[in-house]
Order: sequence, then C-alpha cells, then structure tokens
Amino acid sequence: MLQQTQVPTVKPYYQRFMQRFPDVRTLAAAEVDEVLHLWSGLGYYARARNLHRAAGLICAEHGAEVPRSFAALAQLPGIGRSTAGAILALSFDERFPILDGNVRRVLARYFGVADASAGGAGVKRLWELSEQCTPDSRVAEYTQAVMDLGATVCVRSRPLCEVCPLAAGCFARRTGRQQELPAARRVRARRTRSVFMVMALDENGAVLLERRPESGVWGGLWCLPEFDTATAAQAFIRHSLAARASVPQPLSAVEHAFTHFSLIIRPLLVHCAGAARVMEEGASLWYNTRAPARVGLPAPIATLLDRLARGSMFEPPAAAASS
Repeated sequence: MLQQTQVPTVKPYYQRFMQRFPDVRTLAAAEVDEVLHLWSGLGYYARARNLHRAAGLICAEHGAEVPRSFAALAQLPGIGRSTAGAILALSFDERFPILDGNVRRVLARYFGVADASAGGAGVKRLWELSEQCTPDSRVAEYTQAVMDLGATVCVRSRPLCEVCPLAAGCFARRTGRQQELPAARRVRARRTRSVFMVMALDENGAVLLERRPESGVWGGLWCLPEFDTATAAQAFIRHSLAARASVPQPLSAVEHAFTHFSLIIRPLLVHCAGAARVMEEGASLWYNTRAPARVGLPAPIATLLDRLARGSMFEPPAAAASS
C-alpha cells in the first residue's frame, strides 16, 4: 500500500484490510473482487492483484510462510529488488540494501548523484552506495531510519537541513543544490481524455457493470460500460440493451484526475425494460445500489453509484481526484 501512496491515506485502508485478511491463508482464499473492494480508492490496482496472487503462491509453494530467500521473494508478483530487500531487512534483520524513493533522494543528495531516474547510470551508482551504507548489524533499524529520514526530513521540496543528522557531510547542502538533487523527472504534458459511460438501470434499479481487463487503467475493477464516442454508446444501447427509450439521458459530467491525465466521464442514463439478466457470466453484473456487492469499483464510479442510491443523480457532481 505504501509503494505509491502516503501514510495518512493508507492507514484506514490498512486497518480494514488487516481486519479482513489477518494472515496470508485468509488472503489467498479470498475472491479477488473482495480484495479489490477493500483496495478501492487507493489506486494503482495492480498492487492489489499482485498481492493476492503472491499470497496464493506463498500458500501453494512455501507452506504459507513468507520465504526468507531473496531469490524466492523476488519471484513473487509485485516484489522487486528493493521490496524484497526491505522485507528481509525489516522482518528478519538481514543485510540487504533498499532503494525506494525516499532512500534514493537521501543518497542522491548526500553523495551528489544527479541522475537518479529509472534505468539511468545514476541508479546503478545509488545501488552501490546503498549497499556500502547498509550496516552489518541493526539492519532493520538502519533501514527504517533511512526511509523515515527521506520521508520526514530530506523531503522533495524544502528539506529540513537544519535538523538533519547528515547535514555536515551532505554534498547538496554544502553546494546549495538541495532543490536540484536528485534531478527532477521530465514532466510530460498533461492531457485530457473524454469518455461516455452508459448507466443502464433495470426495473429494480440495478445498474449494469462490466469487469475491466486486468491490464490498463482500473484493471480488474467493475465499471460502467465505456465508449469513446456517444455514437458508439448509443449503438451499444440499441443492440445490447432492452431499453425503454432509444435516446439516453445525458447526466452531469464527472472529472477524475490521474497522475498523468484527466478523465472526463459523461454518463448516459437509460432505463431497461423488465428485470435484466447478466449479459455475460463473469464479465458483467447488475449491481444493486441498495444492497451493493463487495466488488472493486473505481472512485468516480463509486461516486456515481452513491449519488444514484441517494437519488441525487441530477445534482452537479463535485470533481473527483485520485492517482
């Protein structure tokens, strides 16, 4: 959860997740939909799917015990070199270097490594420095300390150099280059994408949802049927739904901010004749907002469904933002 999300956001999610999945066997036995349900709102959903798959492999191949071999850990879905090292260092006090974003920033500033971008020559140098700085004893304490130093003192902007225990030997402080090191990532121009989503209601008020592919945005989550154009959405309504009206009713647009682009969702409301059936088993479902299933929903879809349940579909919605 902390790989790409900050601690204050993670805390309530972590507490709910651990209450439901107190051990690896419980997590492995759960349906992925319930895992995604408890992850909904955290973003980067591949992390949840990888965690669930890793739990299954740990139970099937390692007797439900997290492996203590670096090679075995690194083979698990979602665990790379730094995460595997952190697990072994923090859980077992074994000497393995790590290089998460906070540690990368501390080392880049202290030793004056400008190129810290992924795949750059500087990253190889930072791994060498992380290896050299990791002590032979009290590894867990050091690993936690250097991560916390980057998270609370050697922060990205306005680092607190006056209270930093490493200030005396820091290259960036000595040369006044705290804001330059590590070099900022190249910022890509932000783009905006607009889509149409069909909000189809059956006579019982249930809403048609479709499971998204595992790859891509909102992978594996349940979403309203999505189309690039209104024409495509209307063709779906005509050919795939027993709609009472051929012309759908446009609702207020919802804007959702991702890391690199903004998504504008234009909902189209349509009422279906009769009590609808699942269109394709496992790929679609009729979601009852009054007795909601425990499935993973993207944040803006959850917002739309909540507004529908509260009868406020026609009020102008607030913009939603998430990574």
